[in-house]
Amino acid sequence: MPGLVGLLIPLEWAVCLGEPAGEHGAEGAAETGFPPGVASFCSRALFPESGMDWLNNHLFQAVIGALVVIGFWLWVAHGQKVVPGRKQFIGEYLYNVIRNTIARDILGHDYRRYLPYLVALFSFILVNNLFGEFFLFMFPTFSKIGYPYALALLSFILYNAAGIAKSGFFGYLKKSTLPAGVPKALWVLIIPLEFLSNFIVRPITLALRLFANLFAGHLVVLVFVVGGTLLLESGEVFLIAAGGVSLLFSFAIFGLEIFVGVLQAYIFTVLTAQYVSSALAEEH
Repeated sequence: MPGLVGLLIPLEWAVCLGEPAGEHGAEGAAETGFPPGVASFCSRALFPESGMDWLNNHLFQAVIGALVVIGFWLWVAHGQKVVPGRKQFIGEYLYNVIRNTIARDILGHDYRRYLPYLVALFSFILVNNLFGEFFLFMFPTFSKIGYPYALALLSFILYNAAGIAKSGFFGYLKKSTLPAGVPKALWVLIIPLEFLSNFIVRPITLALRLFANLFAGHLVVLVFVVGGTLLLESGEVFLIAAGGVSLLFSFAIFGLEIFVGVLQAYIFTVLTAQYVSSALAEEH
């Protein structure tokens, strides 16, 4: 593993399990490097001898993210004062952003019931997205598709449970699949389309939007950082210069990825609130 890249990005330099390692094998890949690709997203089992491959570095990273979120909100909630200090100001500002611009504006007077989930959701996604810019991690958790699917499933359960609690199972099902005012002649077409849109497409697109942005962003970071490092180690003047430019440009990519990470956390939370709002609406 190249030294600089090994320090900055804890990559999986061996190929994914079940894929051929090439003519040099996994050890050769570790020595010579490889073009960044899907193999760069492989998980590494923390205790491979135990056979528990599910207990991997990315799961551990997600757990750390959850602990960071819990610890942060406990920290800012401790010792509240009438005149807020810097710590309290930061916590109240972040809380008010979610409360006022997402929960209250979208959900209306029922927002308090769902606010804790929205705060936790935004915080957890944001922290795990920002892990992609810290050298100890250098990997956004949600660039592994299973994690966005899990969050989308939680949001799916939330907004459907909210709708069923308000309208009853069959009442909610009717509202979700049959918009008011649709002629009976179109029911055979509208009902399957609405069912597909509200119960299948929504959670899938919610997850894929988050995953695709984080996956693509991390891949771009790998191309510039790994490629630039390999060029620096090439020994040729022209390639070394190109590698230096690549590494300098990677700082702009890191800045863009911070923006994308914050934006995707906000979008995921907004859409979750919007889906809850539509489930609680009197009619669609």
